[in-house]
Amino acid sequence: MAASLVSSLTVPLISAVLGGAIALVFLAGYLRRKRAAIAHIPPSATAAAPDQPKHVRPSNQAHHKKGHTRPHHNAADKDAAKKHHHLDVNTLRGHTDSVTALHFSNDAANLATVCADGAVRVFRIDDTSSKSFKILRINLPAGAHPTGVAFSEGSSSVVVAAQALLGSSLYMYADVSAPPPAQNKQQGKLSPPEIKWSHQKIHGKESVINLAAAHATHGPGDGSTIIISCSEATDIKVWHGKSGKELGTVDTNQLKNNMADISPNGRFIAAAAFTADVKVWEIVYSKDSSVKEVNKVMQLKGHKSAVTCLCFAPNSEQIITASKDGSIRVWNINVRYHLDEDPKTLRVLPIPLHDSKGSVCQYDHMSISPDGKVLAVTSGSMLQWLCVETGAVLDTAEKAHEGDITGIAWAPQTIPNGGVPAFILGTAGVDKKVKLWLAPEVGST
Repeated sequence: MAASLVSSLTVPLISAVLGGAIALVFLAGYLRRKRAAIAHIPPSATAAAPDQPKHVRPSNQAHHKKGHTRPHHNAADKDAAKKHHHLDVNTLRGHTDSVTALHFSNDAANLATVCADGAVRVFRIDDTSSKSFKILRINLPAGAHPTGVAFSEGSSSVVVAAQALLGSSLYMYADVSAPPPAQNKQQGKLSPPEIKWSHQKIHGKESVINLAAAHATHGPGDGSTIIISCSEATDIKVWHGKSGKELGTVDTNQLKNNMADISPNGRFIAAAAFTADVKVWEIVYSKDSSVKEVNKVMQLKGHKSAVTCLCFAPNSEQIITASKDGSIRVWNINVRYHLDEDPKTLRVLPIPLHDSKGSVCQYDHMSISPDGKVLAVTSGSMLQWLCVETGAVLDTAEKAHEGDITGIAWAPQTIPNGGVPAFILGTAGVDKKVKLWLAPEVGST
């Protein structure tokens, strides 16, 4: 009986000993693997976040690298992050809706914008790198939706085109050059700039696509500001900036206008319209500097499809056009048209922009720099700079705005940027922003 009792105790004892031995073997293997894993953790990884809970500490090299690419959250780094392009200088904020047009004053000290919120804003730009700018806001009459803006006399007055239920109107506001001071709030609100003149239903019920302005310096011109209003139909009207007098009307007879421009010396008007031909008119001045007549003098023929946009060169002797046919043309209009001499095509350049399917994109807006070297063009939200001489792409901002660009304009002369004079381009967009850009270098091309 004793022997059977010993036998019954021996079997469980042996099983327990064997089970314990196996458990010790597994435990030892686990501890070795754990020590090896700890030995391979980079020292810098644990040092990078010594105070963090274990579950958020970086545990491998990939997480360590990711942690070091996070931007510092201070104001300077936030501003730098928003400037996604090296030519991006500054952003003018304060608009509460889509910005529909913009225009620099002749001395480049002021930039006027119009917005779908029904307001005109005049920004004082002493240096494009400034952290803030003085702003004068002018509210248009109720129900008026601004579509165009141009400085009238120097930097002291602006002309605004606005659309209402009954049609388009023009308003000229004077004394816009000096924004009201921020101090002396107890004096109450200062009186807003007055409307010096206005015209209603200037193009019937049609909207004004754009305004353009120039100084009458050709021939007997006295330097007065001449403004043109281009309707979405086929007519273009000429106005005296200071008095508001209507000086003439021309008709493209091309189904609908895309835009129009006036030469810097106030001599020629050119229109981009539905057809491939570009018509050019001359403003003829009398000896007393008044406008005598506006006559059609030439037609630019060569494009095979509609011209979407155009601009005059600073010397007023050339026109640059962009067409749906995929080409840009540079024209010499300094010809003896009264002797039936035709304008000449100086250069034909391919539009260097294609969509994902390989089709040529069309340009919506174009503007040439004051030195005549850089052509700024837009397509949707993209901004591109081209060399006027060769057509080479100098630079591109793929998404210059968060949405379509609604207008572009070069400052007519250099503006300090960090104290250094620079050519500056302004762009407006549906994203409620106006951006300022530096001109790219042309020398490398």
